[in-house]
Amino acid sequence: MDSNLLEHMMEPKNYGVIKNSDSEGIGKNPHNGEKVIIFLKVTNENEPIIEDIKFQAIGCMTTVIAGSIITSEAIGQTFERAEALVGATLGMLDNIPPEEAACSEMVALALKAAIDTYMERQKDSDFPMITYKISNNCVVDNENQQENENE
Repeated sequence: MDSNLLEHMMEPKNYGVIKNSDSEGIGKNPHNGEKVIIFLKVTNENEPIIEDIKFQAIGCMTTVIAGSIITSEAIGQTFERAEALVGATLGMLDNIPPEEAACSEMVALALKAAIDTYMERQKDSDFPMITYKISNNCVVDNENQQENENE
């Protein structure tokens, strides 16, 4: 296992809660109830910048590793760069099996939801937290898997 991945697994970065956060967002797996919540502290002089970011996950170790990596990349970034990170992450997932893509998609969508929630709260401070549901499924469809193995 890559030493960087091992480090994120053994000591996840940015795991926790930001009290009095400026925004929160959830990425959710509707197939099994796993979810990730991301908390943002934002500075906004000329444009919004992620000053601090934390996440919590109800999910597998892969979800925690993805949360650690993605939040580490997003901290200190403008929203524009963070949205580019979300786009790049989702783009990379197109080429891997859905059960492997689900965890990273959930974290990326939680970040997108937190950014979108922040933008909506600039217009309406009572705007509720946004939740996005993933399109991939981390549960392997055994029937399809068996068909593929038999081909």
